[in-house]
This record gives sequence, structure tokens and C-alpha cells, in this order.
Amino acid sequence: MQSEGMTTVPGDAQGKLRPSDLMSLERYARERSDFRAKIIAHKKSRTLPVGPNATWCFEDRLTIQYQVQEMLRIEKIFEPDGIREELESYNPLIPDGTNWKATLLIEYAEPVERKARLAKLRGVEDRCWVQIAGCERVYAIADEDLDRENEEKTSSVHFLRFELDAGMRRALADGAAVSLGIDHEAYDYEVSPLPDRVRDSLINDLA
Repeated sequence: MQSEGMTTVPGDAQGKLRPSDLMSLERYARERSDFRAKIIAHKKSRTLPVGPNATWCFEDRLTIQYQVQEMLRIEKIFEPDGIREELESYNPLIPDGTNWKATLLIEYAEPVERKARLAKLRGVEDRCWVQIAGCERVYAIADEDLDRENEEKTSSVHFLRFELDAGMRRALADGAAVSLGIDHEAYDYEVSPLPDRVRDSLINDLA
């Protein structure tokens, strides 16, 4: 069984989840409502629309713990080997102290429009960028787990990693503003600068 212990520390950039950090299925059933409320509040400072049809959800230890707990609940996984497999799948999405990691969601309500737009947006995941004021743009390293694009269209979900060098991290610590965006030929939007609540939350991801 999973341990009754639980560690949920926002901004613990270097700490990967261990089995002992997770709630048992029984405890999660009891505490799920409160935990979901905590996650919803936490994600408000880590979720950002970029243009009308793209949303970036920046992941951290707490958001990934929630995803793991939900997966264990849905699949009714309680055996140690199954838990370890889920952690091996999700732990790479936790920031490592020198990067930001985000889930990109591309959203069109109508299926016909969605299919047409995704066909035009092939390669969009590679055109996502972040920029610390005074530094060069950093483009995403996308979909390291698997290829989410084919010859016809891109996926509506991508996983992004942005590596920040020491100079960029120092600039952030000194108060530099942050911008981000997408500069694909079929989708060109940016957010500049980031709202303070988002910037402050993202700084917690860095060692």
C-alpha cells in the first residue's frame, strides 16, 4: 500500500516524487475534495492563456502530485510496481531547478475547425518561447516523451521544457521581467510581461 504520508511543497524544484509522498487510495478518497480545492487555487498563478486558443499550464511538484493521485485513483493502482511506473512517467514533468516545464493545450471547440487548425499548426510546439528581459529568447524543447505530431496535424497537447542559463536565472533574481509567446506562422501571440503572480510562482521553480 502507499504510505499515509504526503509531501506537497510548492516550488520544490529539485524534489521528484517518491511513493512515500503519495496518499493511499483510502486517504485520497477522504481528502480529495480539499486537495482539489488546493490545486485549483495553486494553478491560478501557473496557468496562462496565450492568444485565444492556447493555454500554458506550468507544472511543478504539486501539480504533478495531483495528476499522479488522480491516475492512481482512476486506475485503482495500489501495487508498488504500478505506483513506481506512474512516478517514472510523471516525474520528468517536474522542474529540475534550471528550467520551466509546461503543458501546452490547443483548444478549438468545434471538431471540424479543430482538425483544420491543427493541420495548419504543425510544428507549433517548437515555436513556443520564453524571454527574460535583457536575454535571448529560449525556445521549447518539446515532447521528449514521444512524438505528438504526424504528417497531417499536430496534437492538441504538448509538453514543453525551457532551459534557463545561470545569467537568466540571476536576472530573474534581480527582478527582470518575463515574457512568453508563440511565433508560429499560423499562430503568433505573446504575453509581455507576465503578470506578477505568474512570474513569482515560476521563480519558485528555480534552484
